[in-house]
Amino acid sequence: MTYALLIVPFLVVTIVVTALSARVPGWPARLRASLVTAAALVVLTAVFDNVMIALDLFTYPKEHLSGLRIGLAPLEDFSYPLCAAFLVPAVHALLRRDRPRAARTPAPKKAA
Repeated sequence: MTYALLIVPFLVVTIVVTALSARVPGWPARLRASLVTAAALVVLTAVFDNVMIALDLFTYPKEHLSGLRIGLAPLEDFSYPLCAAFLVPAVHALLRRDRPRAARTPAPKKAA
């Protein structure tokens, strides 16, 4: 099995859950935050994966890779951080939607 095929179930779950969360209020702000997070994670993945691969801390069997790379890092390495950038906020929004409003709003502070 290739790494590209391994990511397919994660990608499908991410797309479905993110689409479902679009119905929850706050979608545009959550999408912008996910895009910024995804950009940051791509940069961090590019830097640190390249460093770790250059230091020979790990390798990948060539027969399991697509052959596309960003520096030394295989393109497949970027899929998990991208899924996380969208899936985690989407799951949070869906779980938070079911809680009553009072449970989400902190109690006002009493004057001393």
